[in-house]
Amino acid sequence: METSVTPTHCPYCALQCGMNLTPAADGGVTVAERVDFPVNRGALCGKGRTAPTLLSSALRLTEPLVRRDGVLVPASWEEALDRIAEGLTRTRTEHGPDACGVFGGGGLTNEKAYALGKFARVVLGTSQIDYNGRFCMSSAAAAGNKAFGIDRGLPFPMEDIPKTGCVILVGSNPAETMPPALRYFTELKQNGGTLIVIDPRRTRTAEQADLHLAPRPGTDLALALGLLHLVVSQGRTDEAFIEERTSGWEETRAAAMAHWPEYVERITGVPVPQLREVVRMFCEPSDAMVLTARGPEQQSKGTDTVGAWINLCLATGRSGRPYSGYGCLTGQGNGQGGREHGQKADQLPGYRKLTDPEARRHVAGVWGVDPDSLPGPGLSAYELLDALGTSIRSLLLMGSNPVVSAPRAAHIQQRLESLDFLAVADVVLSETAALADVVLPVTQWAEETGTTTNLEGRVLLRRQAVAPPEGVRSDLYVLHQLAARAGVEKGFPVDPEEVFEELRRASAGGIADYSGITYQRLAEENGVFWPCPAQDGDLSDDARPEAATVHPGSPRLFLDRYATEDGRARFAPVTYRPLAEEPDAEYPVLLTTGRVVSQYQSGAQTRRVDELNAAAPGPFVELHPRLAARLGAGEGDAIAVVSRRGRAVAPARITTSIRPDTVFMPFHWPGEGRANTLTNPALDPTSRMPEFKACAVRLEVAVQG
Repeated sequence: METSVTPTHCPYCALQCGMNLTPAADGGVTVAERVDFPVNRGALCGKGRTAPTLLSSALRLTEPLVRRDGVLVPASWEEALDRIAEGLTRTRTEHGPDACGVFGGGGLTNEKAYALGKFARVVLGTSQIDYNGRFCMSSAAAAGNKAFGIDRGLPFPMEDIPKTGCVILVGSNPAETMPPALRYFTELKQNGGTLIVIDPRRTRTAEQADLHLAPRPGTDLALALGLLHLVVSQGRTDEAFIEERTSGWEETRAAAMAHWPEYVERITGVPVPQLREVVRMFCEPSDAMVLTARGPEQQSKGTDTVGAWINLCLATGRSGRPYSGYGCLTGQGNGQGGREHGQKADQLPGYRKLTDPEARRHVAGVWGVDPDSLPGPGLSAYELLDALGTSIRSLLLMGSNPVVSAPRAAHIQQRLESLDFLAVADVVLSETAALADVVLPVTQWAEETGTTTNLEGRVLLRRQAVAPPEGVRSDLYVLHQLAARAGVEKGFPVDPEEVFEELRRASAGGIADYSGITYQRLAEENGVFWPCPAQDGDLSDDARPEAATVHPGSPRLFLDRYATEDGRARFAPVTYRPLAEEPDAEYPVLLTTGRVVSQYQSGAQTRRVDELNAAAPGPFVELHPRLAARLGAGEGDAIAVVSRRGRAVAPARITTSIRPDTVFMPFHWPGEGRANTLTNPALDPTSRMPEFKACAVRLEVAVQG
């Protein structure tokens, strides 16, 4: 008997690695290499290899839960859905539609993200919807939109990275966050290119670098400005490119020249000779790239910081041509697509602005509603969570775990507990789901079909490989049922391809135009890069998708013009400013946070996999030997890390790979070692990104019980 093999994609990071799934004799699923997918070319990390473990009924939710007498107990789907409908309706009736909040996730497929945004605005009539991707690359998105008129993580495919001459990797550790990507940087070096890593820790990625700079956390903006100062003073600017393809250079140059190298050294701790070496390595080859991740982005000045790194590319002509440019390494699996189609507070499908009358008219036409009925922009993610229990009284949450992942997490947990009503749809009983009034068990990656968009802007088709357990339903089913209970009988199909067909029409003509993409194309072409318009414009309900003239997709952006009105890239005239919370006598040390290779995000899924837990069993505090000596702490001692927002305790991990003025904690765990108990919710004024990456703390050797 022939065993079926399903080609699909990993549920975790934004690489969306290709894999083949095969049903096993024991009822499980085996993972095998899928060498035909160009991003990972068969390579998988431990998380990808063990992903099918979560398909086991023993590790996940398989029936709805409702709260009775303070305890979550099993219930029927009918009862659970009725309770959610009643809770949301009661809130709307008593407090108005904006008292209903909706919170999504960067792991939801494009179809789910689209349907969730439509549900919030059409069924609930609320403006209060955002998602946890706001905590991912929103600063890079804001800077990219300002500079280029478009936000796509990478404006080129990953395969271009080994072909450039130099890569500056800022605040990224792909050796642990997306291990299959490390081969691109290895190949870069094998081809004669150079790798510069900027990170306050000597990570596994930094160990591979030709040059590692370890700036003080939160000073990446000063570093980028200092490099641009040197580029100008050494005459390394590309004046022809600046004249022909950019605007705003004079103001930007003047701002950069105020950041002389010795001043930048005092701020960052990076010696001037290293700054000069970066400029030499970046400018000598004809092509170069700057890639950023959460390090420079998760700051209260993240948009300006990314803008400063984009300035460096533009000033040197390292943009708008093959094998050069700025890119962002997106984190979450569908962090890119998740914000393109409507679950972000200020956006409509196709990456349209909610405040644009023409965008409202177009999308409302697809949805069959009056444009004036669509609410305006709502609160950003942290602000929405902070408003729970006050202006927002009920919350529908899908695919997120803010009890662990949000900044100032203890406060956010209290806000969740103060709600009149909380409903959560998830695969597992996360720490957030455990607080809910109703919990719905929903399908996951291998149990459903849908699309995601990876860090390159490549739209991909995840295929269903196995049937979900009895009692588990899809998120699309949930939204369909809730809409019907609210009197909206049509417009929320359960079939993901039907949802995608509507998404195509809604995105048509937008920045993120998917109208030329079909499930058939995705299956045949191993993904399609957006923008990909339907060239004949025929996307009526009666049109066959294949009737549209085929657009090839857009693997490489900006080769002819940028997506701005005049086709020019815009410089960002920015200046350095300090952290929202600098160290002082009471809190003299900086905390920075991040990930480890064997856990993912809030850990709700990976912490249930034995193999991953064996490799990364719990939180820790990484600190330099000199700091440990001053504290009187030894390896493995319980260290209390205290900020103005709370206290976390975890074992000491003493290493010379971190700066003496900085400590590091991974953020995957709840409870006593929850790193986000400590983090600062100070927001970037443009992106509304919280300052996860740096806050002031003090350390204590914890007294054991």
